Amino acid sequence: MENSRETIKFLLTALGLYILWYLLYDLWILPDGRLDKWLCQNVAFVGAQALHLLGFNGAVNDVTVFINQSPVVRVGNPCNGLILFALFTGFIIAYPGSWKNKLFYIPLGIAAIYILNIIRVICLALNGFYSYETLDFNHKYTFTFIVYAFIFGFWMLWVKRYAKPLPNLD
Repeated sequence: MENSRETIKFLLTALGLYILWYLLYDLWILPDGRLDKWLCQNVAFVGAQALHLLGFNGAVNDVTVFINQSPVVRVGNPCNGLILFALFTGFIIAYPGSWKNKLFYIPLGIAAIYILNIIRVICLALNGFYSYETLDFNHKYTFTFIVYAFIFGFWMLWVKRYAKPLPNLD
């Protein structure tokens, strides 16, 4: 009996957090636009600075990354990482575990996703500069797979090392 209660609690918590995120994001954050705009600009800026540190002539104008004065990547709302931060956070909150561990692991995960997103922007900028014809495919498929696989792996690390096990439905 206890097993199915915890499973139902997990599912209801996850659903509640999804609804809360939907209401918060779609009805307030997205229409306001400031958080998405700031995060897009930040990711583009840090990506361009990283390209510059790697020896490329990287620059940024608003949300567009340039190499040698050629625009190569534009960071839009879906690609700024905000939704991934919320998805990751919601899963960690919903899954059983101590709040001490959650308060440590959530910022760690968000930082890791942010860094991965910067690496993604760098790679896509280089992809766009050297092989523009493959950019769309790599943006839609290759990097989507890599990012979600990374997040899934980070979730699994949470489940295996920091969370209380979720009981079986048996």
